[in-house]
Amino acid sequence: MLKLYDFLPSGNGYKVRLLLTQLGIPFERVEINILKGESRTPEFLKKNSNGRIPVLQLESGDFLAESNAILFYFSEDTEFLPADKLLRARVLQWLFFEQYSHEPNIATPRFWITELGKADEYREAIEQKRQAGYAALGVMEQHLTQQKFFVGDRYSIADIGLFAYTHVADEGGFDLSRFPAIQAWIERVKAQPNYIPITQQF
Repeated sequence: MLKLYDFLPSGNGYKVRLLLTQLGIPFERVEINILKGESRTPEFLKKNSNGRIPVLQLESGDFLAESNAILFYFSEDTEFLPADKLLRARVLQWLFFEQYSHEPNIATPRFWITELGKADEYREAIEQKRQAGYAALGVMEQHLTQQKFFVGDRYSIADIGLFAYTHVADEGGFDLSRFPAIQAWIERVKAQPNYIPITQQF
């Protein structure tokens, strides 16, 4: 069976849990408490030298890191990744956007506020991140006013990648009421078959 090394509050880990569940692929989840340094132990670093979760141990024994790489691996030849060459590239375009422009600015304040409880200590940095985070949400909002989903007007791993941290952005102090198209998209994602919340235990 697949083994997922994960931290339950992590949106990056949630992406993988959500896709595997929606594909009906069983897996064992192993909790790695990053707040206690468990992703920096010598044992874990043998699995991922970058010391980050999620890491997926395949049935072959190989380890695969980086959440969006894992999404791409499992979505091949499924409805979650288009067959068309241009549409596949657009999926990657949004996944790169998520990791470069979205996740660093939306996930990080959530981590500082919700997981570390250091909103006051990181106040200035949070404000800087929030400006860039709102800019990323603005890009998404504009796109979603024209389409129901991010690529090809159908649910794909581009949506999973962006949904993970967007739907809990309020935990980082973001006001999603300013983005009606994003709010409607969030509800469409939640309505997909075999949807699970980020807090679901395995």
